[in-house]
Amino acid sequence: MTVEVGRLDEIPVGEGRTFAVDGRQVAVFRLRDDSLRALDAVCPHRGGPLADGLTDDCVVVCPLHGHTFDMSTGTEVSGADFAVRSYVVEAVDGAIQVTL
Repeated sequence: MTVEVGRLDEIPVGEGRTFAVDGRQVAVFRLRDDSLRALDAVCPHRGGPLADGLTDDCVVVCPLHGHTFDMSTGTEVSGADFAVRSYVVEAVDGAIQVTL
């Protein structure tokens, strides 16, 4: 199922935003190369808001306790025994679409 969650211009380059999607919170990140990534918006460690975390081209760092998640797979990169779900996301005519 693909859901339109918002407009691309709602997310500044290099930042993330959280959207409510079918009963869940999804963080959508607009990377510096203008590509998009999407993950569960809540860190499983202590509920940190991942959309507020620091990002680079590959990872987002939870702002509460520093857990780092690969934005393509959702895997916690330091080897912690938890992950977040990653989603297929794209912009179509300026609309952000997330596939659940």
